[in-house]
Amino acid sequence: MTREEAYQLLTEMVESKNLVRHGLAVEAIMKALARELRVKSSELGVENFDEEEWGIVGLLHDADYEVTNKDPKMHTLEISRLLREKGVSERIVKAIQAHSDEIKPNRENYLEKAVYAADELSGLITACALVQPDKKLAVVTVESVLKKFKSPSFAAGAKRENILTCEKDLEIPLEEFVKIALVAMQGVASELGL
Repeated sequence: MTREEAYQLLTEMVESKNLVRHGLAVEAIMKALARELRVKSSELGVENFDEEEWGIVGLLHDADYEVTNKDPKMHTLEISRLLREKGVSERIVKAIQAHSDEIKPNRENYLEKAVYAADELSGLITACALVQPDKKLAVVTVESVLKKFKSPSFAAGAKRENILTCEKDLEIPLEEFVKIALVAMQGVASELGL
């Protein structure tokens, strides 16, 4: 599956512009993480850090969120079925499922671990931009995200425990993880409307 095919599938399945933007944000973060982890790959062992593959996982991870009526017991199963029908690699399917604790609570590789942490961080960073006077990512800083991270009532839906898995599972300190994600999202800010 190409990136273009993945984007077409996302826009066919999702009506909410914000959910499409969320997919684009996680795609950008996932591609940045693939680049970052590829540099460290000699320390991490054998793993495939293909940016397009990682981006597709980020782009499609919530593609069935609306069609499954946001049901955590069903979310990721419909997109998994469709991707399998299209002959998409099981690695991509399992990575998409891995961001759901209900469907795949055990993450087995860096791709699965990355989408789990990136999904929630993208929401927190977006919320940080939306409270700015101009609602732009350009003025969001790593420090402001970390400050908001410590405030559980801010963007309460962004699961901090999932984000923190970056330290143990990806061996990336939280501050560095936030920086990677923020820079990645700032790079696609116009697509995100931020």
